[in-house]
Amino acid sequence: MQAAGLDPPENRGSPFQAAMGTNGTWDNGSRSHVSPPELLTALYGLLPAVYSLICAVGLTGNTAVIYVTLRVPKMKTVTNVLTLNLAVADGLFTLGLPITIAEHLLQRGPFGELLCKLVLAVGHYDVFSSIYFLAPMSVDHYLVVLATTQSHHVPRRTLQGAKITSLCVRIGVTVMVLPFVAFAGVYSNELQVTSCGQSFPQPERAWLKASRIYVLVLGFVVPTCTLFALYVDLLHRLWALQLHSRAKALGKAKRKVTTLVLAVLAVGLLCWTPFHLASVVALTTDLPQTSLVISISYVITSLSYASSCLNPFLYAFLDESFQNSFRSTFRCLGA
Repeated sequence: MQAAGLDPPENRGSPFQAAMGTNGTWDNGSRSHVSPPELLTALYGLLPAVYSLICAVGLTGNTAVIYVTLRVPKMKTVTNVLTLNLAVADGLFTLGLPITIAEHLLQRGPFGELLCKLVLAVGHYDVFSSIYFLAPMSVDHYLVVLATTQSHHVPRRTLQGAKITSLCVRIGVTVMVLPFVAFAGVYSNELQVTSCGQSFPQPERAWLKASRIYVLVLGFVVPTCTLFALYVDLLHRLWALQLHSRAKALGKAKRKVTTLVLAVLAVGLLCWTPFHLASVVALTTDLPQTSLVISISYVITSLSYASSCLNPFLYAFLDESFQNSFRSTFRCLGA
């Protein structure tokens, strides 16, 4: 069994190259290694600062969401239960970023196989949970609007139902991540430099491509198409509602959910579409590992990382109720 390292040295992997070890050398599947071009030195050195910023902002934002949701009684709503689960997934991912940063700076994986498996599992867990928690959140927002307008019979929304839904999503995502845990491990290259990555049997490149397709289909194509259909139907039904005596409330609800839907789509597409499109390119073409390709790979991977620090602002801080609870909670702590 040979190892196919992550590329670049990150726990989600890079979309373009076949593999790259944490020592900063590229692996094209034939185990021949070349050093990054000199012009990439500045970009390579900048990555720890970028990751540190994402870690600080993401950990702070997600911790605030978790703390306020659990502390303030009125925040224990159906919507916030779903938001809380997403914040936990993003928070766990940002907790693993210091390990990624350390491996990047040390140019090796010094933390052992158990921690390697854990970091890779959490990274892939966040990839899947980020989009799979959008489905129940989107349905919940739609039901909120219908309940606000009182123009339709709305299925009852309960905390118990939200908790069961969240548990089902967590179980489903955990099952999806299990293959990555099974193949994760620490390996050494020809220079005996340890790296954390996916360890595939022969034919190695075929397994690597299969893993890319697996993430692309289950982590992007299927959920994105489902969410797109849901959002189109949501907006169509919402704007088709007839105005009545509650026209003002209806108009406010329409604007609120429309803004949220557009924000969800925009941020999700911005962070994840380049990553998955690059994976398609890597699967269908044999890109030369030029300075430009490597640079784009770093940028795209960093952009996908940024989703973990943007989610708290998108799903929670745009909520007026959360903003009020956030201010009151930390005002009491500062008093």
